Order: sequence, then structure tokens, then C-alpha cells
Amino acid sequence: MSKGDKTSSGTGVPQPQAEHARPAAGQSTGGEIADFLRNVKALTPQTGAGRGRLIFAMDATMSRQPTWDMALALQADMFKAVKTVGGLDIQLVYFRGAGECRASKWVGDPDALARLMTAVECHGGYTQIRKVLSHARQESEKRKINAVVYVGDCMEEDADDLCGRAGELALLGVPMFLFQEGQDARAERTFREIARLTNGAWCHFDAGSAAQLRELLMAVAVFATGGHRALERLEGPGQRGGRLLLGQMKHT
Repeated sequence: MSKGDKTSSGTGVPQPQAEHARPAAGQSTGGEIADFLRNVKALTPQTGAGRGRLIFAMDATMSRQPTWDMALALQADMFKAVKTVGGLDIQLVYFRGAGECRASKWVGDPDALARLMTAVECHGGYTQIRKVLSHARQESEKRKINAVVYVGDCMEEDADDLCGRAGELALLGVPMFLFQEGQDARAERTFREIARLTNGAWCHFDAGSAAQLRELLMAVAVFATGGHRALERLEGPGQRGGRLLLGQMKHT
């Protein structure tokens, strides 16, 4: 992480809140979902099963409060999805206010992550995605990270700078999955490029697509733990979500 890109780290994380209806224009199209699922399917499988490591990064500026609540409600499903694969360790990273960017400890159970997320309140401020990217690079240099998830709605930084940092993640083999709320065109262009550079994926979501977001987050969690082969194994009995996800993938 370069000077000025410091991310605070600690055992606790200061609080979240849910998402509600947005105009249909903000929802993902069938083509966007298909592209996202196709990209997940095409990723290089991890070797074997075990504990995956995933950074879950969120914009915690004031406009994100509803989205934070949605993520809090869905995060437990990410852990449930990987129980038969191995396990998942998640680090929560968020930014807010005047230059505040924090990273939690690594946690391996949904209750611990929920406690961290419910301790965070959204504050007004500008985006600090560069700090998220730099932090992810540093963490991956210490120990392999299997995926980075980012949830946000806008981008107020230099696009070329962010893409350069994304390239550093790409060299370390860390795919980035970006979930964008709303229709900010500048953010979409940059997020799509970051996804392309890191061999990850980008997708729209809104308050009306909680079920869709759940499926996609579960797919990323399973991939982070066991790769594409692990996703295929979700096609067993009692795995309705996994079967639904793979069914969509097979038709793209």
C-alpha cells in the first residue's frame, strides 16, 4: 500500500443497515446476469478443497446504509454455502467519512462477521476504492486471497489509478467481483474494467434483487473455497440455490 493508503485494522469494526425498491432501470438485465455467471464459471479452479479467504469490501458512505443492511442479511448464506466444501474466512473492509478506511480481523463464522458489520455506521464522505485495492494486494502478498467482493454505487477517484492497482491484484491471481447499485455510468465503466483486469466479474443489483444477489454471493464464496468443481458439487439434493445458479450458468 503506498503512502496515504493506510487501512486501519482491528478486532472490531465500528455499524450497518437494508435495501428497498429501486426503479426497474436499476435492476440487472438478463444479459448482465448471464455475463456474471459465465465469468464465474470460466475462472480457473482452485486446487482441492480447504478454507477459502475472501475480502468483503463495502462503501460505507452515507448513501450506502440500505445496501449495508442488505449485505448484513445475506452474509450468513455465504458461510452456509461453503460448509460442505471446506470453510471460508472473511475480512470485512469498509471506508467512510474523511479518509477513514478500516479492515477487520479475519473471521470464520457468520455470527462473528455479523457482529463486526452491525458495529459499523455509515458516514458521509468520498469513495476510497484505491485503499481497498492496495489493502487487498498487501493481504494477498502475506497469504493467498481467493477473491475480493466489492459493493458500492459510485466512484469518485481516478479511473486509471484504480485500474493500475487492479492490475497488481491480477498479477497475484486475485479475481475481483464488483456489485454495483444504481446506474452511475462512470462507476460502471471503471468497475467493469477492474473486473476484466482481474479476471473477475461485475453485476448490477438493487433492493428488488436480494435473491439474485444472494445466489451470486454464494457462488463467489463457493468458488473462493473450492473453485468451479465445488460449484458443480452443489448440484446435490437440498442445494436448490446451487442448482438454480448452475442451471443459469449452463444456459449462458
